[in-house]
Amino acid sequence: MAYYPKITIVTPNYNQADYLEQTIQSVLGQNYPNLEYIIIDGASTDGSVEIIKKYADKLTYWESVADKGMYHAIQKGFEKSTGEIMAWINSDDMYISKSLFSVAEIFSSFKNVNWLLGFPTFYDAQGRLVHCSHTMHRWSKFDVYTGNYRWIQQESVFWRRTLWDKIGASIDISLKYAGDFDLWNKFFKHDKLYVTTALLSGFRQRDGEQLSMSQSAAYEKEIQLILGKNEYSESEKRVIRNYEKVYKRSEFLAKFRIFNAAAYLAKFKLQNFEYPPLITFNRQTQMFEAT
Repeated sequence: MAYYPKITIVTPNYNQADYLEQTIQSVLGQNYPNLEYIIIDGASTDGSVEIIKKYADKLTYWESVADKGMYHAIQKGFEKSTGEIMAWINSDDMYISKSLFSVAEIFSSFKNVNWLLGFPTFYDAQGRLVHCSHTMHRWSKFDVYTGNYRWIQQESVFWRRTLWDKIGASIDISLKYAGDFDLWNKFFKHDKLYVTTALLSGFRQRDGEQLSMSQSAAYEKEIQLILGKNEYSESEKRVIRNYEKVYKRSEFLAKFRIFNAAAYLAKFKLQNFEYPPLITFNRQTQMFEAT
């Protein structure tokens, strides 16, 4: 690549010393030439600060100050940032080797891609890559609007600053759990989410206390509050109504085993949900392409 766009990565942290260093190494170990890496620590007392200090000379900015929670920390980090492409990774997740180069190539090659999601990937508590999804999930705003929102894998999401600016350059810090979902919901009002088959990052499935598991009910509650505030255009309402009709019909037809109800529903979504092209890797050209 002749041009490497500046990529901003923010890591929020609070008392995650057990995993923080692996996260930092997964970012810095990319050796990406135009990286802006910011760590916002919430006054940890478990040795996290000592870990951050080891890498201070490689960081664009870091602080360890009491804050109002994870999304407040993320917002503070982005306010310090200048990157053309933005993302955050929590302090127990990890990027896949060279993934930032894949991100840079995709955004540079496809000017219409303003928001990108990598293939869902999972680590265990030891940092072993243990699982990848068996099917590719493409995303549309209508998936979210019709309740099929589980899950856009946050640590594999990247977006352009221009999109961030369109939604007011802020994440809702009043939300304790579903601030990521609220951000996706806002993005969907302005742009499409492109999905790539590339592995970009992995979510760590820990065996101990983990917010995504212990507070799943609270997360869902916040999601419903967010969706309840949405206002839809007449054309969006029409697609939602038609989907609900087709969904009910498919549930009825599913009782008859000779009829493929799942394919019937999938066909409707493919024709009406306005999915963007999939970004795949071409082995012959050694480049990404839209398919």
